Amino acid sequence: MAADRSSTSNRWFPTVLWGNSVALSWMWGLGLFFSVQFTTQFGLFGLLTFAIPNGIGLLTFGLVTHHIARRESGSESLSRFFNTWSRPFRLVFFLYQLLAITLTIFAFIRYGWAPLGFEPWVLYLPLTLLIVLAAGILFGEEFDIKRIKWSHGALGLLLAASIAVILVSMARTGTGTFTFPKLPTNDWLYWGNVVPIIIGFLVGPWLDLQQWQRAIQMHRERVSIAAAYWIGSVEFFALLIFHGTLALWVMNHGAGQWLREGLAGYYYGHEIVLRFFYERADIAPWVFAAYCTFLCICVLTTLDSGYIALRWFFQDNIARSKNALLTLVPKRLLTSPIPSFILAGVIALLGAVAGLELEYFMIFYATFFVGYSALGIARCYLVSPANAIPQVKMFCIGSLAVVICAYGYFLRYPLFMMLGSLLPLASIAWLLLKPSAGEDFVNDTDELTASVSDRAPSAGAFVPPSSDHEPVAVGTDGPATHHLGGHFEDKWFIHTFVATYADTNSVGNVYFGMYAMWVGKTRELFFNNVMPKFNLQSTPYYILTRSFEHKFVRETKEFETVSVHIRIKSYNRKFVTLEHEIYDSTKKLLGQGKQTLLFVSSGDYKLIDAPSEVVAAFVGYT
Repeated sequence: MAADRSSTSNRWFPTVLWGNSVALSWMWGLGLFFSVQFTTQFGLFGLLTFAIPNGIGLLTFGLVTHHIARRESGSESLSRFFNTWSRPFRLVFFLYQLLAITLTIFAFIRYGWAPLGFEPWVLYLPLTLLIVLAAGILFGEEFDIKRIKWSHGALGLLLAASIAVILVSMARTGTGTFTFPKLPTNDWLYWGNVVPIIIGFLVGPWLDLQQWQRAIQMHRERVSIAAAYWIGSVEFFALLIFHGTLALWVMNHGAGQWLREGLAGYYYGHEIVLRFFYERADIAPWVFAAYCTFLCICVLTTLDSGYIALRWFFQDNIARSKNALLTLVPKRLLTSPIPSFILAGVIALLGAVAGLELEYFMIFYATFFVGYSALGIARCYLVSPANAIPQVKMFCIGSLAVVICAYGYFLRYPLFMMLGSLLPLASIAWLLLKPSAGEDFVNDTDELTASVSDRAPSAGAFVPPSSDHEPVAVGTDGPATHHLGGHFEDKWFIHTFVATYADTNSVGNVYFGMYAMWVGKTRELFFNNVMPKFNLQSTPYYILTRSFEHKFVRETKEFETVSVHIRIKSYNRKFVTLEHEIYDSTKKLLGQGKQTLLFVSSGDYKLIDAPSEVVAAFVGYT
């Protein structure tokens, strides 16, 4: 009992550190500068409208992933779930993360540096971009996901000190008098902004690799995901309230003069806090330095998190990739986030030079990604017919939503803005609930590799290579047919036979070593079916067994009909994993296990990548 109390008390500190890291990683360009913008538009009520759904969305993600992680035992349960769940969303995950990094860099350059007015901008803006990229990459390389909570803990203390300096200055100066009237919160324009904000932020964290990586790592460290996200959500909410309240305070002291009119008559003021403190830098240099520190930490803790998350994402996907062409590209290049960071930086720089606004990027988070996030949340609890999503339909719906919302924003039609955000949600509800929903979640590969017993062969259908042997009847419970050389049922290759006296031991049960021999024989028959042209005399490679595992469930005896099922579980550049299951005539499981194969050159026995012909042969059975 005392040991349990000690263990619990020792985990509160890592929980706090992880909660702080959650808050800082989510304080990216969108929350950082839009909290100022929405406050200048709609006052304190607008700030709360922005901050509350933002915090609730982050907390909800933590609570749900905590529940998912506890559905199965083991520290890797959430990681296993994510590997399966995220497979159809891989491209969307990358686009979401790339846009988040781009938006953060853009916001810092556009609202955190350009207002300082350093000339010539052709020189200073690229240099600033280089500094931002170098800082994000440096911290990302130095602190991996296991250590990032410590670096963010130190940066969090520095952030708290900066906030304290600013608060003391605010208290000494007083509240001041409001100098610019806020927009009303009881008209359509307000709701045209609020509906996309609520929808976008409530589902936003589900496509953020940074949050998934944190939740998985917390579970590995036996830290409560729910508790950490409670702490992180509260801290994040407090940071938004601080920055929004700071915007109100500078407005009360004359910062409204820096509001500028943009397209469609909108007023923008993302940078008014920076301009206010910069104008008073000679009077209060420490306050200006504190605010700059606040901005830099919020940006840095997003970029280093994004770098680490992208590297984790690339490494995992390259390791699981089935594309033999990727073996021609250096692995370090494929798994490095640096090219993505450079691309994001170039786009951000061009956007800043062109005078774009933060809201132009935000539209994608309130429309395009909403459908993918909603479907992802649904798939946490709904088992879809296949591990695929209707990519073309969802892309078209997302693109249509972006256009509708953009028209609404630029033409000041609030109804269009709301429709643009609601359209993806309605489309996902229709895709999941309509009578033919299953057809939308089966891709071409699934249709082509469907079992022959499920549908009649048609033109272009994939049919497993046939055996030279004719079907024969086996079994004790009724007539059944199979090929002597084995046959396929969906992705499983099945070899059925009758155990005889030679398979048993002295007491009449099947000898334990025979199960491994049966699996080995079935594996050879499987290879013969999928690679009928393989020639041991001329092959440039050999297939060797790296490991073999088998769990004995129950015994069997002679003259019992036994079926060995084997299939490709997964494969990557170097290894192939097979899994097997053994059943008796009554379909009772006798045992199960897995094995890992590797490939060596037939000339010098050196380890090589999986040959392209092996990948081509296996791709239809995974």
